[in-house]
Amino acid sequence: MNASAPSADSLRAALAGLLDGLPPKQAAQAVDRLIASYRGTTPTDAPVLRDRSDVAAYAAYRMPATFEAVRSALGALRAAVPDWEPRTHTDVGGGTGAAAWAVAEAWEEQPPRTTVLDWAEPALALGRELAAGALDAEWRTARIGGALRLADTDLVTVSYVLKELTGADRAALVAEAARAARMVVIVEPGTPDGYERIIAARTLLIEAGFTVAAPCPHSGACPIEPGTDWCHFSARVSRSSLHRKVKGGSLPYEDEKFSYVAATRIPPVPAASRITRRPQIRKGLVQLDLCGPDGLARETVTKRHGPLYKKARDAEWGDSWPPEDADGAGRS
Repeated sequence: MNASAPSADSLRAALAGLLDGLPPKQAAQAVDRLIASYRGTTPTDAPVLRDRSDVAAYAAYRMPATFEAVRSALGALRAAVPDWEPRTHTDVGGGTGAAAWAVAEAWEEQPPRTTVLDWAEPALALGRELAAGALDAEWRTARIGGALRLADTDLVTVSYVLKELTGADRAALVAEAARAARMVVIVEPGTPDGYERIIAARTLLIEAGFTVAAPCPHSGACPIEPGTDWCHFSARVSRSSLHRKVKGGSLPYEDEKFSYVAATRIPPVPAASRITRRPQIRKGLVQLDLCGPDGLARETVTKRHGPLYKKARDAEWGDSWPPEDADGAGRS
């Protein structure tokens, strides 16, 4: 049993316990195949994870990064609807359950009851083992696609799933999530095509009556001109020794790039604006690239702005801006 409360550290501990003894060569081969699938562009009508070795390699390769990306998206959602707590959660295409761990940590005082749906039984089986004693979750086999029907729930998460589906199935799945849930969080890779899938899902959610809670500070059209740029964010992922071994890296961390949308049927209090790039810190000033209700802008904060300057130096990519306790005086 894993008696630890859901967190990044307890997830890594659970992974280490289950993957101990996995032959490194076998894991590396499975990781290579999964990387090719993850970075590919061809939708599939079969599960990517085929057997236990695939699933174990996936868990070591992807779970920590998926957990951090979803945790970041959930943090922005919670900031926009701070008084809301889900009692039920459905994780569509959840595989080994990274999003389920992130949701349980986000509402750790009273985690919701989670249902993880995936069409790969080996992934569900390993996810069930990882979660034993840590998550209040049910693991169910389901074909992820346009024919999927969901029970009504408070929160639906769909993380790193849409790429695996055809365009028609993506639209049907997002529509079904909108029908079933009060909150929907969708996460995709932070690539141009991942962003395009997020924008398409965002449009469908708005058409279904949802309001965007994050990352956008509005529910209007994205101000980025198609083909010129894409909206994405970054989450720092601490690597365990196991993670470094499986991924062949030496650094103690990596940065996971992701795009996301969090939408709600409950009126949110969205950020005034969102920092859309890593802040550029120069001598005596900080430049912030922002997205706000009026579109894209660059703001320069200098030492003459007093306490706001220190807050700008501490600000991170993906944060809301300005800080809640800023008086807004003197910004340019």
